[in-house]
Amino acid sequence: MKSRHAVLWPALVIFIAVAAYGFTVMRRGFSARDQPSRLETVVARTVRNLAISSEAKNATNPLPASEDNLNEGREHFADHCAFCHANDGSGQSETGPNLYPKPPDLRQSQTQNLTDGEIYSIIANGVRLTGMPASGHGPEDNWRLVLFVRHLPNLTPAEKQEMESIHPADAHDDRHHHGESEQAPQQHHHH
Repeated sequence: MKSRHAVLWPALVIFIAVAAYGFTVMRRGFSARDQPSRLETVVARTVRNLAISSEAKNATNPLPASEDNLNEGREHFADHCAFCHANDGSGQSETGPNLYPKPPDLRQSQTQNLTDGEIYSIIANGVRLTGMPASGHGPEDNWRLVLFVRHLPNLTPAEKQEMESIHPADAHDDRHHHGESEQAPQQHHHH
């Protein structure tokens, strides 16, 4: 009987906590502008980490951090990743703050402390229930992105300026990214 109560009480406490949290979220409303709670962040990172196999976590980057590999990774990042992550990896782009959860600041320890294999897996497979898509590019491009993500904390002003020519920081016109015409819609006037 004691062991049964030892299991039931913690389960009841967890149920009450989840119910209270759910009630609070529902009263506040759902908005992609909100910051995820600490609980959501812990759960999301835990699930993401569990989704990466130990074999993938232990993979090491087969490409050297050569100037050519970093240049190609930087160009690829500016062209395909900066829309959400910003050229400097901060996540402070036009789109990034409007996603839920927000793109992480790739320069910070939460990303930089991941293994090369973990970063590669996130790039290659994306992250479910977030705005992070799976890469549609090959392994070499993804490994170059891993090299560049590692380089982000040391991004030079010249490199950032070069990236601006590929993905201008003030080019926030979503229509271009969604294939819509950049012309203003024609207005119909009634006489």
